[in-house]
Amino acid sequence: RIGSATSLSVNTRLQELVKLFKERTEKVKEKLIDPDVSSDDESPVTSPAAAPVPPPGGAVEQDKPSGDDHYCEMLCCTFKYQPWMDRLKSYQFPSSIDPLTNLMYVLWLFFVVMAWNWNCWLIPVRWAFPYQTPANIHCWLLVDYLCDLIYLLDILVFQTRLQFVQGGDIITDKKAMKENYLQSQRFKMDVICLLPLDFFYFKVGVNPLLRFPRCLKYMAFFEFNNRLEAILTKAYIYRVIRTTAYLLYSLHVNSCLYYWASAYEGLGSTTWVYDGEGNSYIRCYYWAVKTLITIGGLPDPKTLFEIVFQLLNYFTGVFAFSVMIGQMRDVVGAATAGQTYYRSCMDSTIKYMNFYKIPKTVQNRVKTWYEYTWHSQGMLDESELLVQLPDKMRLDIAIDVNYNIVSKVALFQGCDRQMIFDMLKRLRSVVYLPNDYVCKKGEIGREMYIIQAGQVQVLGGPDGKSVLVTLKAGSVFGEISLLAAGGGNRRTANVVAHGFANLFILEKKDLNEILVHYPESQKLLRKKAKKMLKSNNKPKDEKGGPVDPLIIPPKADTPKLFKAALAATGRKGGKGALAQLRWRLKELKAMQA
Repeated sequence: RIGSATSLSVNTRLQELVKLFKERTEKVKEKLIDPDVSSDDESPVTSPAAAPVPPPGGAVEQDKPSGDDHYCEMLCCTFKYQPWMDRLKSYQFPSSIDPLTNLMYVLWLFFVVMAWNWNCWLIPVRWAFPYQTPANIHCWLLVDYLCDLIYLLDILVFQTRLQFVQGGDIITDKKAMKENYLQSQRFKMDVICLLPLDFFYFKVGVNPLLRFPRCLKYMAFFEFNNRLEAILTKAYIYRVIRTTAYLLYSLHVNSCLYYWASAYEGLGSTTWVYDGEGNSYIRCYYWAVKTLITIGGLPDPKTLFEIVFQLLNYFTGVFAFSVMIGQMRDVVGAATAGQTYYRSCMDSTIKYMNFYKIPKTVQNRVKTWYEYTWHSQGMLDESELLVQLPDKMRLDIAIDVNYNIVSKVALFQGCDRQMIFDMLKRLRSVVYLPNDYVCKKGEIGREMYIIQAGQVQVLGGPDGKSVLVTLKAGSVFGEISLLAAGGGNRRTANVVAHGFANLFILEKKDLNEILVHYPESQKLLRKKAKKMLKSNNKPKDEKGGPVDPLIIPPKADTPKLFKAALAATGRKGGKGALAQLRWRLKELKAMQA
């Protein structure tokens, strides 16, 4: 019994030694092949985030609807909402407002501009035409003072809370913001706008011209234009509407002046003045359109006053109409600048292909590429748009667009996060047409592909045309070619675009430039690439599939050190535990044979 126990312990110990020797040999061998491998850890283990502390009661308390909650039933769902009165009571007006990004401020500017337009459009009408009468004077005054209230709130509430930049810092201090507004040119104009000339009503009556200073709040109008264009996706539409409004307003003022001139000369006194029939504003506006646009067909002026007035109208009309046409041309030209650039590039390319007599099939594919790229992206080269931005903004855009796709690539998982960010800025977008070869079997691989949109097919088989697999958006291929060396970076299959495919490309030289600054990630990527190559180079059967594993795997060869010990024991003729173990090994070899 003692001999068998000793034999068993010696056998166990020898097996442990053999295992340790084999592991050490594999490590030394791997170290000699790849000197960058220093440890078995593929990536540093990050410290886990602090878990939330559970409440003292043990289990996490679930949200329970209280008796004060309010619910709204809609179709088959019940939504929790807060009463509008409670929301109004709990609302706190911000102590500072960012004029560049705050949408509430843009909405407030809209109301200020509406009040400003009321004064600009209605003051000339009420002064020239007999539309303001003692019967409706209270309605006009009510709207007038409502606009004055909007002006006053803009000065006291909003303008004194606007943030500003001083020395590169964003100032949000209440006192500093107030002093900045009080010292600005806008404050002086806002004060002039609210001059209390209405007190002269008691002496000269309700004359709309006394409210003319209210039209001097033009700075709010231009600020509203800038803020609105910054948030609109198609700002050129608003620019066209605004330019049209300029033309309509100039005609509006001219019609008011024409009625005033007719009233000064006497309605119907001559053939040139307004005769007092029909709708006075429509007829005067029609006369203003014919004068400013210089259509002609107007009656000749009779008196000196009428001649001077008509000459000034003609000169003003020619100048105003030419300015409006030029501004409209600039607006439309800016709106179609991208389309014009696209057409010029396409025309130059077609001219080049015709000069060198390129085949029609190739020309048609080039035209198709131009059309699809323009309609899908709205531009021909995305890098031209981003090159003007600072490096930090380009990184932010690249993270929002590409990070979700790149972070799922198995090759880059566990790498330095900053290395991934640097790699995102090197990605290049390329569009492939249907049946275009993305890469061919046997060619040298110098880039990796990430599918942004569309599908690609991997071809293989005896004829090289059988579809092995179809890769969709978010898939990655060619990543092993980035790190393989010694002839291992050749493509192993043909990849063809199935329909239109938009791919991101990362070139090998760009990745090598990045990895210089991240040595730990470089070691990890090399190790992963070798594992992928080993898994791809597993032995396969005649049909191309992997070989079935043996039911009883063959035993590993006996280590040389262990063989030497057994040989020494046999020469001494021992009959102890080693001799018995040697006899058992012979039996195992016989069974394997």
